[in-house]
Amino acid sequence: MSTPENDPWTDYVEALGVALARARAHRGLSQERVAHAAGISTFTYRKLEKGESNPGTPANPRLRTLASLAEVLGVPLASILPPDLPGIAPGR
Repeated sequence: MSTPENDPWTDYVEALGVALARARAHRGLSQERVAHAAGISTFTYRKLEKGESNPGTPANPRLRTLASLAEVLGVPLASILPPDLPGIAPGR
């Protein structure tokens, strides 16, 4: 069984969080402003930038949330998604 330290999904959502933070910083927006404009709570957005939903649990954002965030950040959705999906499928 995978642990959060070696789970490919954990690595993926951490990379997603870094991409969100970079896009937000590039636009000069606060976490609060991005969250409000995307229709999510600031708490939820902060957790996404950290790549987690609860401590020790990797994030699993909805596609609609990601699309809203990309729109608010003025970037294509693909630009905030990490390019590689190695080993994310269970049992691989």
